[in-house]
Amino acid sequence: MEGTVVSSANYTPLTPISFLERSSLVYADRTSIVYGNTSYTWRQTRDRCLMLASALNQLGLGRHNVVAVLAPNIPAIYELHFAVPMAGGVLCTLNTRHDASLISHLLNHSESKVLFVDHELLHTAREALNLLSKNNFKTPLLVVINQYDNESSNIESTNADFPKELDYESLMQTGSTQFEIKWPKDELEPISLNYTSGTTSRPKGVIYTHRGAYLNSIDTVLLNDMTTMPVYLWTVPMFHCNGWCLTWAIAAQGGTNICLRKVTAKDIFDKIALYKVTNMGGAPTVLNMIINAPVHERKPLPGKVVVMTGGAPPAPHIISTSEKLGFHLIHSYGLTETYGPATICTWMPEWDELCLEERAKLKARQGLQHLGLEVDVKDPVTMKSVPFDGKTMGEVMFRGNTVMAGYYKDAKATSEALAGGWFRSGDLGVRHSDGYVQLKDRSKDIIISGGENISTIEVEGVIYSHPAVLEAAVVGRPDDYWGETPCAFVKLKDGHDATGEEIIQFCRGKLPRYMAPRTIVFEQELPKTSTGKIQKFLLRAKAKAMGNLSGSGRSKM
Repeated sequence: MEGTVVSSANYTPLTPISFLERSSLVYADRTSIVYGNTSYTWRQTRDRCLMLASALNQLGLGRHNVVAVLAPNIPAIYELHFAVPMAGGVLCTLNTRHDASLISHLLNHSESKVLFVDHELLHTAREALNLLSKNNFKTPLLVVINQYDNESSNIESTNADFPKELDYESLMQTGSTQFEIKWPKDELEPISLNYTSGTTSRPKGVIYTHRGAYLNSIDTVLLNDMTTMPVYLWTVPMFHCNGWCLTWAIAAQGGTNICLRKVTAKDIFDKIALYKVTNMGGAPTVLNMIINAPVHERKPLPGKVVVMTGGAPPAPHIISTSEKLGFHLIHSYGLTETYGPATICTWMPEWDELCLEERAKLKARQGLQHLGLEVDVKDPVTMKSVPFDGKTMGEVMFRGNTVMAGYYKDAKATSEALAGGWFRSGDLGVRHSDGYVQLKDRSKDIIISGGENISTIEVEGVIYSHPAVLEAAVVGRPDDYWGETPCAFVKLKDGHDATGEEIIQFCRGKLPRYMAPRTIVFEQELPKTSTGKIQKFLLRAKAKAMGNLSGSGRSKM
């Protein structure tokens, strides 16, 4: 339109760096981070991030250079979420459960220039760098995050093989609070590189932009009903989707970050009581830990605690039991490729009149998109949307401003994932009459038995409701007659007993007979990623190694 201009007066690239700038003024003297005896205000946090950005700049970090961090939820990893982009770099948060071999691969693939490592993970980091050296790859500069006031460590902070190791706090002190922030010139520039959890294959590097991070942070605040100055307990790993973008979102609201090195039920209840926590997040495994906490570890909630859950579909039993304890659950769904949370099961007031079990079933649905993108369930071949009948399955797909920019150094995978103008999640789902999406399975996890599709999520939900069951995962086991049948891997609660036949009969009382497991395997632990997702590819291999199920019971299907 005539008269329209674009200038710095009416346009600047969107970036979550601006959240910290505002909070350092609006909430200057309010607490930003708490970790044991260590705490900072928002003014101090901005100063520390500026100094760290300045120090990185002095080390020669260039625009879009990658800086990796291997650390649990401690203040340093939070500060790096701002300091690295302030220096013009790209933050790569590494999974603390990875071994040295995989870390060395990711450091090489990402071309990381600097690696920040927590003192407890120093041995693994040094081993990873040794592997890089042996293979004649460039090694990043190593910066050690030594213990805070409330911690102790038996690990030597220096090593003859790594004489150039730097100390985090000492490095920060070489920087200046007068450092001029390297703002992005384009909001589509990269801000972070997140490797997928590797539940099905080798991790892929997902590129986040300043724009996407900014928008998803705001969307996350809105879908959490998060008011100003929340007190947020860090039970979601900050290395996973940048803490579901809440690393930046808490700064936007001037909240307090309660850092937690290790997640236990006792620590969760203790921290909620001590700091009057208002918000937290976690996969269903965290909720499961909470609801099964011994009575002596539980404490009354001081107020409303909003919990955003996601990462895997929660069983209705877990939802209902959590809410009985006083937690207010918000069910979200997303993937690394959607900056974490992408949908929300928005609650309708009329549902309050339903019984607890029915409310839990409704809340277990994945819902509809937040404000940053669009979701649909489509036939992956024809790309036609499925009907809203709650039965017809299709692939869950997304498009919009909070979908990844692409996979780093993998044009083929990017093209496949974004084919047809939508991001293909690989998750199978249906749409109910109200449009709400409900996941039925990963496309790789669906069991096809005698021509019938069996949702492992639905079977797992029933098994979780058995009073003796703590955890369950269902995969397909080869069957001579039916092709494959459900095989359940089960972990029992402490002090509880159950036989495989009891669980099978329990399931047959609540499911169509063909959906009930025909094999039950009891395990001490189920293999999981750091974010609580059960690694079904490992269980599928176990089920396959058990051999084909044959003979008895064919007529009973």
